[in-house]
Amino acid sequence: MECTPRFKLRSMNTSNIRKLVRASATYDLLVTAPFATPWTFAIAHGHLSALNEALGGPPLPAFGTIHILFACLLGSIVLVWSWLRLRDPQPQFATYDGTARLMFSTWFAWTLAGGGMPLVWLFIVPEFAFGVAQWYAVPPLFRRGSGRREDQLGDVAGARNVR
Repeated sequence: MECTPRFKLRSMNTSNIRKLVRASATYDLLVTAPFATPWTFAIAHGHLSALNEALGGPPLPAFGTIHILFACLLGSIVLVWSWLRLRDPQPQFATYDGTARLMFSTWFAWTLAGGGMPLVWLFIVPEFAFGVAQWYAVPPLFRRGSGRREDQLGDVAGARNVR
């Protein structure tokens, strides 16, 4: 007896995937820009702390120089990644960005499990939603057919010559 799935996930068309990649890049650009420099991060940290308190949590802990360094490194790399996706919203970027968002969602969930940070809900919801949407739009590499790039991307490659 053959077992067949009840439904088949279908990829979105190339135009819609590009719109989704651009939307997630725009969100990232707006949310992470304050994390790109120590000066903007100091302002953002104060606002995020006040927001966490307004949502019923404690103030955020003070950051030392090394914490600020890592926040700014993350902010910088996400800004570059966002700019790339805005300038060239390739459908294959959806798979990579979706993977990163699901990883980020895992660490947000870990933080939520530690308690006291209601602010994290404001980040985990869009991260998880964009992650799932992008994985749905372009199935991850391990779920695609053969190892040939044309087979992996199907109509997603669009008019671009991928060879």
